[in-house]
Amino acid sequence: MKRMSQTLTGLVAAYSPSGAEGAAVRFLVERMRALGYDKAFVDPAGNAVGVLGRGPRQIVLLGHIDTVPGEIALRVDGDDFYGRGSVDAKGPLAAFTDAAAAAGARAGWQVVVIGAVGEEADSPGARYVKDVYRPEMAVIGEPSRWDRVTLGYKGSVWLELTWQQAVGHSAGNTRPVCERAVAGWQQLVDWANIFNEERQGAFEQLLISLRGMNSGDDGFMDWAKLKVNARLPVDMSPQEFVTQTRARLPEAQVMEMGYAIAAHRAERNTPLVRALLDGIRNEGGKPGFVLKTGTADMNVVAPLWQCPIAAYGPGDSNLDHAPNEHISLSEYAAAVRVLTRVLARIMD
Repeated sequence: MKRMSQTLTGLVAAYSPSGAEGAAVRFLVERMRALGYDKAFVDPAGNAVGVLGRGPRQIVLLGHIDTVPGEIALRVDGDDFYGRGSVDAKGPLAAFTDAAAAAGARAGWQVVVIGAVGEEADSPGARYVKDVYRPEMAVIGEPSRWDRVTLGYKGSVWLELTWQQAVGHSAGNTRPVCERAVAGWQQLVDWANIFNEERQGAFEQLLISLRGMNSGDDGFMDWAKLKVNARLPVDMSPQEFVTQTRARLPEAQVMEMGYAIAAHRAERNTPLVRALLDGIRNEGGKPGFVLKTGTADMNVVAPLWQCPIAAYGPGDSNLDHAPNEHISLSEYAAAVRVLTRVLARIMD
């Protein structure tokens, strides 16, 4: 059997769906202590935090420790390690933890590794740390394969749209409330299609999806509700989408749900990105760039930190949330070596 990282296996073994991350957090803190971190603790938001070095210059490696629900039996099949979170995103977080320990503390620098809670929900962990740290550079732990660097994530906003009207007889000539809701959804689809006409690639487009629908009455009022998600391009804020939706659907009640976040696209020509590309090349890889249609904690912290930032981590993102989620052990090892080289280069 391949030599496996105790950080990876122990972290994946601690099942931690959003809201129930305690066991995984405790494991990671203890693992950081065993690896020689100067400090390892649980912060007020419930995040696992490890610190190497005491210098004034700071690098933050921000991963997330929660997963979607659904346990997967741990097993190794050749080069593949199966388990919930092995890809999204305990693999990248474990790689951060191992690489920082391998690089060690350097004079003048402080490396902070964070296993944030709740990224699969409303990112309470990242929303807490964004106000605590002011890094000079930051890497977000998300799977992109060991030889690719992710530079951007789309924004996201969730809406509940409601139409109501007085109950009427089914033989009457009043348009049923469900038909009004369907017509309203079609108006949004038509708007998105027009918006996207001159835009190349999903990252630049407005992507809307209908995620839920229901209807009913209380004897006096009929109602129909739609649950809508919008994935936003960089040039459309969540508030602009909400405002535009209200203008186009004046008969609907429009309610925002959850925590909306704007899209973010990081700069490509930075010392951090150059170090990542160099690390990949030194491992024999041909580096590439990725822009993703999902969201990540990068969207939360980047606007405030205003520093060079990128997302990196081993794993095939097509396996995110999948029932057969697994990570290549050789890819994991390559990513750890890349990150170790990156940290050493930045701090030298």
